[in-house]
Amino acid sequence: MNFIIIALLGTIIAALTASAIDAAELKFIHSIPIKTAVDELVPAFEKNTANKVSTSAGTSGAVAQRAQSEPFDVVVTISSQVAELEKQGAIAAGTKKDLAKVGLGVYVRKGAAKPDVSSVENFKQALLKAKSFGYLDPASGAAGGIYVAKLVERLGIADQVKAKTMNSKNPADVFASVASGQTDFGIGQLSEIVVDPRVELAGMLPADIQLTTLYAMGVSSKPNDAAAAKALAAFLSDSTSQAVFKKFGFEAP
Repeated sequence: MNFIIIALLGTIIAALTASAIDAAELKFIHSIPIKTAVDELVPAFEKNTANKVSTSAGTSGAVAQRAQSEPFDVVVTISSQVAELEKQGAIAAGTKKDLAKVGLGVYVRKGAAKPDVSSVENFKQALLKAKSFGYLDPASGAAGGIYVAKLVERLGIADQVKAKTMNSKNPADVFASVASGQTDFGIGQLSEIVVDPRVELAGMLPADIQLTTLYAMGVSSKPNDAAAAKALAAFLSDSTSQAVFKKFGFEAP
């Protein structure tokens, strides 16, 4: 009997050891706006597969640069950047897949008066009338910040609003400033607005000046574990994951 028990224990230990060996450790880098969805999806993937995933978020520009210079397994950033990474060989050919898209909205401190941004002219007047407004520093490489800075110039009011513009390379700083009432309103991606209980949406930018950012994913051309990396990419694009993205303000690509 003792020999049977020892044999069974040996079999169990061997199986557990083999499972541990088979489990992969993946590095997933992604743009900040999808972080809330990633924080929900990655634990589910780990539970389903026993693989471990370390995540790291940054502005889209920073993520694209990192994908060129450091090891990773899966990347999600702006679709055009993923396409460029594929051309450069950082992304394995044929693994680019559009994942989700999201637009820009104006947000205020919860309960505060909401500016009228229902038309281009109304949005322009809201900027002119505000004591202050904020958005991500274009120097951070954030697509939204770069776009808003150029939009203000297009509207012909850059000089008039320069002194009351609040910029930060950290999106949390902009949200905190709006939430505290120090800044009248902020401009950011809907996916970040809907998850912050301190603020609420005043309205999306009008269609004529809206920026819809399309995010895509790709698998590294030199992954730590090719099969596990492809499994994570497939998981991120399945119907269950798409429902999670939708919950956080994204639309299907």
